[in-house]
Amino acid sequence: MGLPVKKQIEISAAAFKATCREVLRGLESRAFERVIITRRGKRIAEFTPPRTSIPKLWGSLRGSITVAPGVDLTEPTRPEPLEAKLGQ
Repeated sequence: MGLPVKKQIEISAAAFKATCREVLRGLESRAFERVIITRRGKRIAEFTPPRTSIPKLWGSLRGSITVAPGVDLTEPTRPEPLEAKLGQ
């Protein structure tokens, strides 16, 4: 019994028991993203393939921002001192 190539399939528990290896191979090959197991029409389980990798957040924006020539990021943006600096 060949499973159709879909993003999601819904299969009964009895059919899953009969085709378990084939269903797992389909998940492994990314033929579909989710397998929903039902019993008497009610959803009882969902299978999804594992993520291939977890994205790294540290340094993910590196190189996406450029500073225009002649701009000093350490220079104050306001000409007058802040209230905290004046002690108010």
